[in-house]
Amino acid sequence: MTLSLVAVTMLTACMGSRSASTSGRGGEVVGVGSGKGFSEPAPYGMTLIKRGYLRMGIEHQDSLWGKETPVKDISVDGFWMDETEVTNSKYKQFVYWVRDSILRERLADPAYGGDETYKITEDKNGDPVKPHLNWKKNLPRKPNEDELRAIESLYVTNPVTGEKLLDAKQLNYRYEVYDYTTAALRRNRLDPNERNLNTDVAVDPNEVVMISKDTAYIDDEGRIVRETINRQLTGPWDFLNTYIVNVYPDTTCWVNDFRNSDNEMYLRNYFSNPTYNNYPVVGVTWEQAEAFCAWRTDYLLKGLGAEARYIQRYRLPTEAEWEYAARGKDGNEFPWENESVKNGEGCFYANFKPDKGNYTKDGNLITAKVGIYGANSNGLFDMAGNVAEWTSTIYTEAGVDAMNDLNPQLEYKAAKEDPYKLKKKSVRGGSWKDPESYIRSAWRTWEYQNQPRSYIGFRCVRSLASSSSTKQKASKKKK
Repeated sequence: MTLSLVAVTMLTACMGSRSASTSGRGGEVVGVGSGKGFSEPAPYGMTLIKRGYLRMGIEHQDSLWGKETPVKDISVDGFWMDETEVTNSKYKQFVYWVRDSILRERLADPAYGGDETYKITEDKNGDPVKPHLNWKKNLPRKPNEDELRAIESLYVTNPVTGEKLLDAKQLNYRYEVYDYTTAALRRNRLDPNERNLNTDVAVDPNEVVMISKDTAYIDDEGRIVRETINRQLTGPWDFLNTYIVNVYPDTTCWVNDFRNSDNEMYLRNYFSNPTYNNYPVVGVTWEQAEAFCAWRTDYLLKGLGAEARYIQRYRLPTEAEWEYAARGKDGNEFPWENESVKNGEGCFYANFKPDKGNYTKDGNLITAKVGIYGANSNGLFDMAGNVAEWTSTIYTEAGVDAMNDLNPQLEYKAAKEDPYKLKKKSVRGGSWKDPESYIRSAWRTWEYQNQPRSYIGFRCVRSLASSSSTKQKASKKKK
């Protein structure tokens, strides 16, 4: 299959450029222009990690690790990375956006009064467009009876206190991701003649090409049903995957992760109390972190003009990118320069549990506000301790041995019916509950993609729009 994007790119390159006819001496080929180069702005709250080289893995083995771990020389391209872990405040913005989008849908629904101004169905000329929400129209401050019913439909009543609480079960986010990589593979091309470029090998024009795609829907009981469909390839839209994810974090992780422990205060306050706004969000699964990246991308692109086509999507870092960024510019064992976890004045470099088990020895009992410890040489905070962080990489015992040495990544979209061993995702950095051994930059562990924990959070990365972006300075804006 030849991607239509190729044709679009060629057309764009021709438009607005200088003439492709001879513009040099004697009919020499001198090339054509394609307008001014795109200068990528530094994303807010992110820092630039320039492309480079890393010896990935634990190079100096000792009994602490229990077994030999693979080491490999790899290279990674440049990328933007969040300076801190995603906070409760930022994740709340996602949750509230989902809440308000559902509310706008209901306000436009005839069952709740049918105010069509909450949804846009035609352009300024009156021509029909794909229906989408009108975010410029404010939600009602003094709702009428129908509007009040729509608002109250998103809340439940606490049977003990009578308090109105947001119904977390309704906060589902639907998004789509086009799998360009799978679509570009020769074996998945629609034209049989393009599936094998070796002309000495006959290609069966009647060969049936099977592909897998993810889809999801809400059943009659309001439950999310996710399916992985194996079907015959029929067209380019077969590579469009649909996901529906409930976005509310699991606040019960504080009591489920620690049995025989009185952590009810965190259950009731950690995500909802503004005191914890600048603390890293926890209780978020890998699937929810992926959904946040998708929403953050769409939220950004809607605010951009024509340049949006050059911007890369927000995503979780690969395991290699994470370790490369954490080690700093000198490839250190920890995100800081020496092998000690304290500076010369006895102050700890990170929020973790010292090996003797005194959680408060570093000044914190659980998580800490993001960014209160010093940044590494890449300008990144909390790359050791505070909360461990999801990566996009599946976890295998082979680790880096199974990876390419150029922008390495092991990715697998586990279907619901897949065995749990295929749902392991690599987690990096160690957390507030982990000893010194686990906060080294090369330390690897894992968690199931649908398992929320009180000690796992995440941060986002974004590939560079072009290699020229590596010349730019990192963002210095503070939150």
